[in-house]
Amino acid sequence: MMKRRHFLSFSAWMILAFSVVACSAGQANQSEVNYDTKLYDTKLTVSVAASVQDAMQEIKTAYQAKNPDVAITYNFGSSGSLAQQIHQGAPVDVFLSASPKWMDDLEEKGQILTETRQNLLENSLVLIVARNKEEVRGFKELKTETVSYVAMGEPESVPAGQYAQEVLMSLGLFPSLESKLVFGKDVRQVLAYVETGNVDAGLVYGTDAQISESVKVVATAASDTHAPIRYPVAVVRESLSPGVAQEFINFLSTEAAIAIFEDYGFSIIN
Repeated sequence: MMKRRHFLSFSAWMILAFSVVACSAGQANQSEVNYDTKLYDTKLTVSVAASVQDAMQEIKTAYQAKNPDVAITYNFGSSGSLAQQIHQGAPVDVFLSASPKWMDDLEEKGQILTETRQNLLENSLVLIVARNKEEVRGFKELKTETVSYVAMGEPESVPAGQYAQEVLMSLGLFPSLESKLVFGKDVRQVLAYVETGNVDAGLVYGTDAQISESVKVVATAASDTHAPIRYPVAVVRESLSPGVAQEFINFLSTEAAIAIFEDYGFSIIN
């Protein structure tokens, strides 16, 4: 009788051990299935030019309402800085640049999926001053003694700065203004300089001026004074989820996304 009890105990132990192993294996297999079927969140990191950040925040809300299984993380900054991060291996899935220049650079280095690239948005470049400032009414006043400082993006890394330099050179103003220029790390910093009165005027995108109640536009640069201001977007080659990244880019051309972009003053490139 005692032997039978020992046998039953050993059998029970074996059954318990087998159950634990089977359960662990089942959990491992279930984890793999969940990953493949996207029952766990897919995470996308999207590097975005600073000038588009407000519109993209709204688009994130709209996108995740329809795609709750995809978690979006934004990285905002100047297009040049973002491109450099990608070049150095930063884990990015999608890049939205404020200039073709930086997308071209990554494409030449084989760091984006060329077939996913498309021109998405257009913008304008404007001269702004603080809302209560009356001394500056256009570009020609920038040369006068009433103007001590003019802010613009750093031309080497900030697309808005590159366009601003083109405008000032086209108007023959750049050489006489060099001593007055204050450079921002991105277009939003330029906007902040004008809003706080740290400079007398600044060159930003029309969309940036539109979101601020503290500044006013005194002039819009003619389109023939600078290269077309276009925003290309593409999937980064090292993306771990290129299919989902492409789906996100596709969403940027839907009616819902277009309405948001246009509300912020962007023009859509068909």
